[in-house]
Amino acid sequence: MPNTLELKSTGHVLDHPEAVAWGPDNRAYAGGEAGQLYRFDLDDGELEEVARVPGGFLLGLAHDAMGNTYACNDRAPAIHRITPEGELSVYSSGNASQKMRVPNYPVFDDAGNLYVSDSGSWGARDGFIWKIGPGGVADIWDRQANGFTNGMCLSADGRHLYVVESSPPLISRIEIGPDGSAGSREILVELPRQVPDGVALDVDSNLYISLYNPNIIYRLTPEGILETLYDDWEQLMLVAPTNVAFGGKDMRTLIIASLCGSSVHTARMDVVGLRVRYPRMLL
Repeated sequence: MPNTLELKSTGHVLDHPEAVAWGPDNRAYAGGEAGQLYRFDLDDGELEEVARVPGGFLLGLAHDAMGNTYACNDRAPAIHRITPEGELSVYSSGNASQKMRVPNYPVFDDAGNLYVSDSGSWGARDGFIWKIGPGGVADIWDRQANGFTNGMCLSADGRHLYVVESSPPLISRIEIGPDGSAGSREILVELPRQVPDGVALDVDSNLYISLYNPNIIYRLTPEGILETLYDDWEQLMLVAPTNVAFGGKDMRTLIIASLCGSSVHTARMDVVGLRVRYPRMLL
């Protein structure tokens, strides 16, 4: 099957970017292996290093309405809050009974609750999801999606959290109850002998899945049809794609981190991406 996406490199050489995110300032963000937080414009390509978390490796990223970045650091496990000016603080590192182990990906809801996947150990089925209330109070929210809990995204109506479980490889969806508690878990698709990493939704509820291995971008339709959009079996551009995010001023650009390729790529899409939540935090 021919590739249906036309990928372009942003032209930046980054330090093994695991994550990409689209900020409320209409700029893209990515993390680095030495704790770097990068910010760049998709139009002019200008790149700046906003901050560097000492001893860190930044994984997933999320933003609030004030432009603060909430970054997962798996080397000194915590969620760091980074202001637009680059000031650092620890937002949460867990609670008194459980500290974070491998905080991997954060997702905000409209109320300012931050859901964070904690991957655990590969193959051990000991991952879970934190729920951090505004202000940083953290509790374990769900233990059902426990297969190296990885990338996540929230449905348009805020009633479901889509979750990548990298080992065993599958994508699940967890219901968010009216009281905010975790409801039932549903397996949407299994991906044997593959390693899914990141997910993003469009306005038509198609789910885009990036595979760390092999180098594939899938689209899963609401009807459960799995479509291959890009398969870079030769590793010419995508080398271990990890997180994906929609961005651009019209939200029609799919942004793809390529961890082992040290680059970020973009692809123009025929559908608008679902905008992520940027809650107004009272800190």
